[in-house]
Amino acid sequence: MLEAAKSLLLVLSALFPIVDPLGGSPFFLALTSEYVPEARKTLSWRIAMNSFFLLVGSYFVGTYILAFFGISLPVVQLGGGLIVIATGWTLLKQRDDEKHDAQKTVQPHDTFRHAFYPLTMPLTVGPGSISVAVTLGANAAHSRALHPLTILAALIGCVLIALSIFLCYGFADRLARILGATAMTVITQLSSFLLVCIGVQIAWNGIKALLESVTLHIG
Repeated sequence: MLEAAKSLLLVLSALFPIVDPLGGSPFFLALTSEYVPEARKTLSWRIAMNSFFLLVGSYFVGTYILAFFGISLPVVQLGGGLIVIATGWTLLKQRDDEKHDAQKTVQPHDTFRHAFYPLTMPLTVGPGSISVAVTLGANAAHSRALHPLTILAALIGCVLIALSIFLCYGFADRLARILGATAMTVITQLSSFLLVCIGVQIAWNGIKALLESVTLHIG
């Protein structure tokens, strides 16, 4: 039971700050500006479910999948970082007239069009979250800690993170109403710039790890 509690705290403390659903809510609002509130809540639930399965899959089988395709974690960081940069740049360059043109009701069949990409990955569960989840799972398997209670604790941790995603994204529009249109525009533009910076940092982490591996091989 003690090991299960440690595993739960480890999963939450390692993954929650990186997923950061509260910090991701402005990005979510910017990318779903044309959605009605009901559709946005439905979409946030789908994103939460996608995030749960992505985190669970990364934790339990991520190491084996990457090994099967011969993909290293630095490569995942580099590719994911480039996607984050592209998404942030698109938001940053978005013109006000484009935003006004986008203010239309989305049909039900279009609600989940962007649910997985880019809203779930990489904006919510990005390369950093996947890398940490894969590392946690690999460490647990290596230490033979994948007992039933430990597995249950990891699942509960992922459920709690998914629930926080749903709450932060599903009620992000209320935060927007409280702050007002001008404040949300400033936050969105600043968040878009920060998203580009985050993408650059993630990509650089991957590049640095690759360069270090090349240096080790040459040495």
